[in-house]
Amino acid sequence: MSTTPLTRPARPERPAVPPPLAPALIDQTHCEIALVLTQIEGLARWLAAPGPQAQAQAADLALQVCGFFNGPARAHHETEETQVFPRLLASHDAALRAQVQRLQQDHHWIEEDWLEIEPQLQAVARGQRPGRLDFLCPALAEFTALYREHLAVEDALLHG
Repeated sequence: MSTTPLTRPARPERPAVPPPLAPALIDQTHCEIALVLTQIEGLARWLAAPGPQAQAQAADLALQVCGFFNGPARAHHETEETQVFPRLLASHDAALRAQVQRLQQDHHWIEEDWLEIEPQLQAVARGQRPGRLDFLCPALAEFTALYREHLAVEDALLHG
């Protein structure tokens, strides 16, 4: 009886596997996000205060907040969406997949909220009073509450 060695067909080439995201990187970014969320809470107080000093403080904070959420925060979400979440969604654990889907929904809502808030903050950064302070202050509070909850869920899921 002759045995012929079994051969497998060659597998197609695929993109390189990205390196795993270092937990310290996630923790650092979450710390930065938490700090900027605290700045947003301060910004809401400056927006409500009268006078040129309050307006200058609000402009400075709005510029910092816009820079952070248009840059590092978006990049962080992109990394989670492309490198972290797909691995977790491949799990056989239904509860884990549900939590990841929740985090993905949060990212969507955070982006929607940001697209509404950001133009008003850009105006503040230019030294202008926002057109809808009655909208902006509650929107900032809702944004920070959602983001803080999101960070808590992520930290518990990824590092808990």
